Amino acid sequence: METYKTATVQFQHTPGNKEDNLEIITAYVDEARKDGVKLIVFPEMCITGYWHVRNLSKEDIQLLAEPVPKGPSTQKLVQLATKYKMTIGAGLIESAENGSLYNTYVVTLSDGSVHKHRKLHTFISAHMESGNSYTVFDTPEGVRLGVLICYDNNIIENARMTSLLGAEVLLAPHQSGGCNSASPKGMKTIDPQLWEERETRADELLAEFQGPKGRGWLMRWLPSRAHDNGMFLLFSNGVGRDDDEVRTGNAMILDPYGEVLAESKAIGNDMVIAELDLSLIPTSNGKRWMKARRPELYSLIAQRTGEEEETRKVRFRYE
Repeated sequence: METYKTATVQFQHTPGNKEDNLEIITAYVDEARKDGVKLIVFPEMCITGYWHVRNLSKEDIQLLAEPVPKGPSTQKLVQLATKYKMTIGAGLIESAENGSLYNTYVVTLSDGSVHKHRKLHTFISAHMESGNSYTVFDTPEGVRLGVLICYDNNIIENARMTSLLGAEVLLAPHQSGGCNSASPKGMKTIDPQLWEERETRADELLAEFQGPKGRGWLMRWLPSRAHDNGMFLLFSNGVGRDDDEVRTGNAMILDPYGEVLAESKAIGNDMVIAELDLSLIPTSNGKRWMKARRPELYSLIAQRTGEEEETRKVRFRYE
C-alpha cells in the first residue's frame, strides 16, 4: 500500500458517560468512512473520561473500567471496524484479569482483531498501573502501526523504540494542552471561564489554543518525534473543559519529515483527514540517519542513573 487515508479527532468527552462518548465516536467513524478513511484515531481515555479520574476512589474507577477485548466498549469498536473496514483507536480504562487497572488504548482492525497499548507512564491515579511493553502491529492493509499515549511521547526513547520495532505510523492519543506544568516555560492553565464564554470570546480562546499553552508548546517537540524516527504521526486530543482544566484540541497529522499535513484550528469538536504517502518513509531523514546508528555507544541509555523517579511523582511534584 503506497497511500493510506487517515483521520484524527479532537472532542470533548463527558466524564464517566461511556454511552455519550461512544455516540460521538460512532458519528465521527460514520463521517470518516464516507471520505474513504482507513484509520481513525480518537483521544486518550475518551470513552471513560480523563481528568476527573484523578479524584476517584479505586472502587469508582473499577466501575468505569472494562476488560479488553471482551468489554462492551471494545466490542462496539470491533463492530464499527468490521462494518466499515476501518482501523479505529480509542482510549479507556482497562480492568485486567488480576484486578489491575490501566490507561489503555484499544485499536480494533477491519478483520475484527484487537490490539491494546497500556500507557507506559500512567499518572492520572495512584490506583492505576503503568504498562511494560511497546505496541507495534500490522493492519490487514499491510501498514505497521505503533501506539504511545500522551506522556509516553515525552520520553524520546519510547518513540525511537517504536520506530525500531518497525512502526510506519505512530498513533499519539493525548489529553493535553492547558495543563499546569511545573516548568516556567512549559504549558500553563487556561481560565475555564474563557471556555464557558467561548461564543462571545472565540478569538481569545483560539489565541490560547494556538499559543504556548497549546499548539506553540506542541510544536517545540512533537514534530521531532516524527522527523527523528521517520514515522507519520497522528496526534489526537481532547478539547474544551475537562474538570478544572481546558484542553486545546490541535488535532494534527504529521509526515515523517515532521511537517504538518493537516491540523485543526477549531475551538470545539473536529476531525482532520490526510492521505499518507508511505513511499516517503524509506528516504526520510530519520530512517536514513537511523541506519548510521552505533548501538555499542548507547549502553548508558539502558542503564539506571539513579535519577529516575516514578512518573506520578515527577508529574505532580510542584502542584
